[in-house]
Amino acid sequence: MTDGFDAYLAFFGEEPGYLNFASYGPPSTAVAQRAADLMAIAVGGAVGASDVVHAEDARARAAFARLSGFGVDSVALVPHTSLGLFQVAFGVGGTVLVSRGEFPANLYPWLRSREAGLTDARLFGAVGERVTPDAVAAALDDARAAGVQVTALAVSAVDFRTGFRADLPALRAAIGPDRLLIVDGIQGFGVVDLPWTVADALVVGGQKWLRAGWGAGALAFSPAGLERIRPILGGWTGVVDPSHYDGEEHPVRADALRFGISNLSPFATGAFATALELVESAGVEAIETAISSRVDALLAALDAAGVDVLSARGPAERAGIVAVGIGSPGHAPADSPGRAHEAHAALAAAGYTATLHGNDRIRLAVHATTSPAVFDAVATILKDHS
Repeated sequence: MTDGFDAYLAFFGEEPGYLNFASYGPPSTAVAQRAADLMAIAVGGAVGASDVVHAEDARARAAFARLSGFGVDSVALVPHTSLGLFQVAFGVGGTVLVSRGEFPANLYPWLRSREAGLTDARLFGAVGERVTPDAVAAALDDARAAGVQVTALAVSAVDFRTGFRADLPALRAAIGPDRLLIVDGIQGFGVVDLPWTVADALVVGGQKWLRAGWGAGALAFSPAGLERIRPILGGWTGVVDPSHYDGEEHPVRADALRFGISNLSPFATGAFATALELVESAGVEAIETAISSRVDALLAALDAAGVDVLSARGPAERAGIVAVGIGSPGHAPADSPGRAHEAHAALAAAGYTATLHGNDRIRLAVHATTSPAVFDAVATILKDHS
């Protein structure tokens, strides 16, 4: 590892038992300090204080552009992934393929857009089924047989449930050059080195793997995405001369800032910028390598304990999420606690933070700062409640 990576690690201090980065990533001391510094500037209220704190927007956009590969003019900021996906869903038009297994943040925007008569969401696959090029090709064939012209595919780069990493270039090839590829990148951006620019719209929130805290994220577009996705939910900050208060409708901006609705919290955008720059200082490749080695160690501990692993094992098909099965599916009624509840409670009692999914699975999520020393104890607890 590099000196930059070692310096990166020194900014974090979460408890050793924290294994829940797919829900949120405890921020760094650098992020906390930048937010505090910006708040202090705002509290002082000196001349120009507003300009100083809102300059963090440009800093965040530039850092996100460097990490993603998109141009700065193709990047806008959003308060969270959900709003970014709503903006895309309301502006894309046509029929969009969406897997039933997507996280709700990548389902409801399409359902609401369909309800509003703007986009027809065509759901495919089953919950837990991987979104592969073959699955997408089959969904396209079904749509074609039904006389439906598909406009776009919406997919998560990393599945929240199992940690399966989608093959974005292969999905791009499967849908062809004329359809849009819309990517929810929150479970992978900053910790897996993916070719993000194959997406026509990329949406990322900062609170998980980027460890930026809540309140800021980014929305980036390819030239085709920027041309074809309309800023239906764009607001007063997304137009030309937004501070010219003449009571007239202004033309929308030509760049990605056309999707702006209002000013974001500068404390959140400053934290986001700091987190992105911290990832840059370490290097995504170094972070990915560290996470992969920890996933290997976690899988080895789970295997040794005989715990049922539900996630992909190949490094190219995973990120930092490992899902395990606890008990048999249907072990308990849907409205009754099962063994997974017991295992989750036992983990918490021993100081381990994880996510409970239903009655039969637990999701573990490790980062570059996670100590493998805890894995044997976690595996033993899970085995005792399987």
